[in-house]
Amino acid sequence: MAQPASPCISGAYLLRAFFCGAGAALIFHQLGLGLLHVFEITPLVPYNLAGVPPFGVPQVLSLAFWGGVWAIVFVLVEPWLNRAPGGPWVGGILFGLVAPTLVTWFLVMPLKGMQPGGGFHFPGILVSPVVNTLWVIGTALFLGITSGRRSRPA
Repeated sequence: MAQPASPCISGAYLLRAFFCGAGAALIFHQLGLGLLHVFEITPLVPYNLAGVPPFGVPQVLSLAFWGGVWAIVFVLVEPWLNRAPGGPWVGGILFGLVAPTLVTWFLVMPLKGMQPGGGFHFPGILVSPVVNTLWVIGTALFLGITSGRRSRPA
């Protein structure tokens, strides 16, 4: 009997997704941000401990929380992403590249009093797509590792 394409969306699975997304934000997203900082693409630094409003939580922990929230969204839309042309990895990467990036550009930045997309200036325009794509790759890897499933050749 063939196993289902995606695990049951239980509370335990959503909790695991949250922690996988938070971990991916702390590792993959922040390492990407660090590389972009080293290459002077962004003035932003990884693992920023400055407090963010409204509660003064360190920025890196806020980012990890939102990485976990986005991971829950990711697993909820995963069945549709698995049908993307090119397979589930392409669908997942497109999700990470597009969804959190657009929310950052058009919701988060204006709420913080910034121009949408940071004004869409190069090379800064690369920051969100790069770090969000790295985050979703890390999230998918962590989800695969923690589920015990391994990729099988087609």
